[in-house]
Amino acid sequence: VQLQASGGGSVQAGGSLRLSCVASGHFPGSYAVGWFRQPPGKEREFVAAIGWKSANTYYTESRQDRFTISRDSAKNIVYLQMNNLGPEDTANYFCAVSLDVGSYGDCRPIYWTGGMPYWGKGTQVTVSS
Repeated sequence: VQLQASGGGSVQAGGSLRLSCVASGHFPGSYAVGWFRQPPGKEREFVAAIGWKSANTYYTESRQDRFTISRDSAKNIVYLQMNNLGPEDTANYFCAVSLDVGSYGDCRPIYWTGGMPYWGKGTQVTVSS
Protein backbone atom coordinates (compact mmCIF):
# COMPACT_ATOMS: atom_id res chain seq x y z
CA VAL A 1 0.00 0.00 0.00
CA GLN A 2 1.32 3.43 -0.89
CA LEU A 3 0.29 6.94 0.08
CA GLN A 4 0.65 10.01 -2.07
CA ALA A 5 0.08 13.55 -0.88
CA SER A 6 -0.67 16.33 -3.33
CA GLY A 7 -2.27 19.74 -3.54
CA GLY A 8 0.53 21.86 -2.17
CA GLY A 9 1.64 25.09 -3.77
CA SER A 10 2.44 28.72 -3.21
CA VAL A 11 -0.21 31.07 -1.88
CA GLN A 12 -0.36 34.45 -0.27
CA ALA A 13 -1.24 34.91 3.36
CA GLY A 14 -4.95 34.55 3.91
CA GLY A 15 -5.29 32.07 1.09
CA SER A 16 -6.49 28.48 1.14
CA LEU A 17 -5.29 25.13 -0.10
CA ARG A 18 -6.75 21.65 -0.04
CA LEU A 19 -4.31 18.80 0.28
CA SER A 20 -5.16 15.27 -0.77
CA CYS A 21 -3.76 11.99 0.42
CA VAL A 22 -4.50 9.08 -1.88
CA ALA A 23 -3.99 5.51 -0.76
CA SER A 24 -3.32 2.91 -3.42
CA GLY A 25 -4.64 -0.29 -1.96
CA HIS A 26 -6.48 -0.88 1.30
CA PHE A 27 -5.41 -1.12 4.90
CA PRO A 28 -6.66 -3.92 7.14
CA GLY A 29 -9.20 -3.22 9.86
CA SER A 30 -9.61 0.17 11.48
CA TYR A 31 -6.90 2.73 11.05
CA ALA A 32 -6.21 6.42 11.34
CA VAL A 33 -4.82 8.78 8.75
CA GLY A 34 -2.78 11.67 10.00
CA TRP A 35 -1.40 14.79 8.44
CA PHE A 36 1.98 16.05 9.57
CA ARG A 37 4.16 18.90 8.48
CA GLN A 38 7.81 19.81 8.68
CA PRO A 39 8.65 23.50 8.50
CA PRO A 40 12.09 24.45 7.14
CA GLY A 41 14.78 23.67 9.68
CA LYS A 42 12.32 22.31 12.23
CA GLU A 43 11.05 19.00 13.50
CA ARG A 44 8.09 17.28 11.98
CA GLU A 45 4.85 18.06 13.80
CA PHE A 46 1.38 16.62 13.94
CA VAL A 47 -1.45 18.55 12.28
CA ALA A 48 -4.66 16.51 12.23
CA ALA A 49 -6.01 12.98 12.09
CA ILE A 50 -9.14 11.12 11.08
CA GLY A 51 -10.38 7.64 11.84
CA TRP A 52 -11.06 5.99 8.52
CA LYS A 53 -14.08 3.97 9.61
CA SER A 54 -15.38 6.25 12.35
CA ALA A 55 -14.62 9.58 10.63
CA ASN A 56 -13.73 10.91 14.07
CA THR A 57 -11.30 13.79 13.80
CA TYR A 58 -8.62 15.27 15.98
CA TYR A 59 -6.57 18.44 15.63
CA THR A 60 -3.89 20.21 17.49
CA GLU A 61 -5.61 23.04 19.30
CA SER A 62 -3.84 25.75 17.36
CA ARG A 63 -5.13 24.51 14.01
CA GLN A 64 -8.65 23.34 14.63
CA ASP A 65 -10.19 26.65 13.63
CA ARG A 66 -8.45 26.89 10.26
CA PHE A 67 -7.87 23.29 9.17
CA THR A 68 -10.43 20.62 8.38
CA ILE A 69 -9.64 16.99 7.77
CA SER A 70 -12.12 14.78 5.94
CA ARG A 71 -12.22 11.61 3.92
CA ASP A 72 -13.92 10.26 0.83
CA SER A 73 -14.18 6.54 1.42
CA ALA A 74 -15.34 5.83 -2.11
CA LYS A 75 -12.21 7.41 -3.57
CA ASN A 76 -9.86 6.36 -0.77
CA ILE A 77 -8.76 9.96 -0.26
CA VAL A 78 -8.19 12.00 2.87
CA TYR A 79 -8.30 15.76 2.52
CA LEU A 80 -6.84 18.57 4.55
CA GLN A 81 -8.58 21.86 3.89
CA MET A 82 -6.45 24.74 5.09
CA ASN A 83 -7.88 28.24 5.31
CA ASN A 84 -6.49 31.61 6.28
CA LEU A 85 -2.95 30.42 5.75
CA GLY A 86 -0.04 32.35 7.15
CA PRO A 87 3.73 32.22 6.59
CA GLU A 88 3.99 30.02 9.69
CA ASP A 89 2.14 27.31 7.76
CA THR A 90 4.96 27.03 5.25
CA ALA A 91 6.13 23.43 5.42
CA ASN A 92 6.35 20.10 3.67
CA TYR A 93 3.11 18.28 4.43
CA PHE A 94 2.92 14.50 4.77
CA CYS A 95 0.17 12.01 5.28
CA ALA A 96 0.64 8.79 7.19
CA VAL A 97 -1.34 5.83 8.47
CA SER A 98 -1.49 4.27 11.88
CA LEU A 99 -3.05 0.84 12.21
CA ASP A 100 -3.89 1.60 15.84
CA VAL A 101 -7.03 3.39 16.92
CA GLY A 102 -8.81 3.67 20.24
CA SER A 103 -12.29 2.58 21.20
CA TYR A 104 -15.03 3.62 18.79
CA GLY A 105 -12.45 4.66 16.25
CA ASP A 106 -10.75 7.24 18.44
CA CYS A 107 -8.01 8.54 16.16
CA ARG A 108 -5.98 10.50 18.68
CA PRO A 109 -2.21 10.01 18.47
CA ILE A 110 -2.06 8.58 22.02
CA TYR A 111 -3.42 5.35 20.55
CA TRP A 112 -0.77 5.07 17.84
CA THR A 113 1.26 2.61 19.84
CA GLY A 114 2.64 0.97 16.75
CA GLY A 115 3.75 4.24 15.26
CA MET A 116 3.06 5.26 11.68
CA PRO A 117 4.31 2.44 9.47
CA TYR A 118 3.03 3.99 6.26
CA TRP A 119 4.11 7.38 4.99
CA GLY A 120 3.55 9.22 1.78
CA LYS A 121 5.90 11.60 0.07
CA GLY A 122 5.30 15.17 1.09
CA THR A 123 3.74 18.07 -0.71
CA GLN A 124 5.22 21.52 -0.24
CA VAL A 125 3.13 24.44 0.96
CA THR A 126 4.64 27.91 0.78
CA VAL A 127 2.80 30.91 2.14
CA SER A 128 4.10 34.38 1.43
CA SER A 129 3.25 37.44 3.47
